[in-house]
Amino acid sequence: MLNDKDRIFTNLYGKSSWTLDGAKQRGVWDGTAALIQKGGAWIIEEVKTAGLRGRGGAGFATGLKWSFMPKPSERPHYLIVNADESEPGTCKDRDILRFDPHRLIEGALLSAVAVNAHTAFIYMRGEFVNEARHVQTALDEAYAAGLIGKNACGSGWACDVVLHRGAGAYVCGEESALMESLEGKKGQPRNKPPFPAQAGLYGCPTTINNVETLAAVGAILRRGGAWYAGIGRPKNSGTKLFCISGHVNAPCHVEEEMGIPLRELIERHAGGVRGGWDNLLAVIPGGSSVPVLTKELSEKALMDYDGLREVGSALGSAGVIVMDKSTDIIAAIARLSHFYCHESCGQCTPCREGTGWMARMMERMVRGEAKVEDIDLLWDVSKEIEGKTICALGDAAAWPVQGLIRAFRPVMEERIRAAGGGR
Repeated sequence: MLNDKDRIFTNLYGKSSWTLDGAKQRGVWDGTAALIQKGGAWIIEEVKTAGLRGRGGAGFATGLKWSFMPKPSERPHYLIVNADESEPGTCKDRDILRFDPHRLIEGALLSAVAVNAHTAFIYMRGEFVNEARHVQTALDEAYAAGLIGKNACGSGWACDVVLHRGAGAYVCGEESALMESLEGKKGQPRNKPPFPAQAGLYGCPTTINNVETLAAVGAILRRGGAWYAGIGRPKNSGTKLFCISGHVNAPCHVEEEMGIPLRELIERHAGGVRGGWDNLLAVIPGGSSVPVLTKELSEKALMDYDGLREVGSALGSAGVIVMDKSTDIIAAIARLSHFYCHESCGQCTPCREGTGWMARMMERMVRGEAKVEDIDLLWDVSKEIEGKTICALGDAAAWPVQGLIRAFRPVMEERIRAAGGGR
């Protein structure tokens, strides 16, 4: 369990002011100039020592990612904050944007120093109306106080931070589609290479990080990378924001240490499963795109990158969706299949055609209008989508279906037989 003294996001529930005065009372913008003046190389090394991994879902080492940026040249460098939070079951970034925007802006400034960027963009999901108002107000306050701009915090470092609102496309959460949208084009992923660090926004070196990742940077630099590394497990260090929803007694959003057991997370913070733990059917542990876990696997699962991989799922965005035995698990996954079909940009044939095919097949599975051997066909088609598209939306569509088949195949077969289908 995370000690209160180690919490980073101390205004997660909006109990104190989200404005500049409130942020300063929570330690944001304290000694920021001195941190900047230590230089980008020092910032990168501290973040590497911390073991901070990207909190958007991929879990890539943040300091290592920053080190890929080339040395300063005539081409400008850019930092982009990915605030296009669109994963079903996930609301972690939203509460940072709403209740602690200055923590994010300061983190973006410090991260911009690390990657030699003098311009940072916050790309925000279009539906986040009130969040956008709070972030823009915070930016205006920061400019007025001299915290960002030509001489950020009086440090001599120039950095502008610009809010850009997207149009609500899930695929724009993928970094290259985000850059296409930011450039005013249709939000479709780019082929890689080149990678953003070589040719990103406007063809210039670019680093893209998630809101939660960057918002933690200020605390890490003040308290030291070793402090952050001492929380959680090796290679899975630090704190994490978990969104717990579904059939629990007290749905919530909480900051906890990485590696906390899934059952403890649910029972300690969300009041337990509705009807008790024995009433649990399944848990999706990392946002809608990761494979579902049975009750038995949920009892073993540790909530970090390695722990969830060991039980056949992934941490993803840490959106924990709890389903009790009243759930029609086939219908639940069919709903997700419809979502990913709807959100496919259509650029890649396996995703464009495959997500539609899976969604239609899943609807047949819900009604029992299929044959038992169609389950194997559904699995085979999902494998023809997974890993065969430019971006990870194809994987996101395939994994929930694969998880359903892996964990609940007997339920699917029984549905088909009860409806008179199959052999």
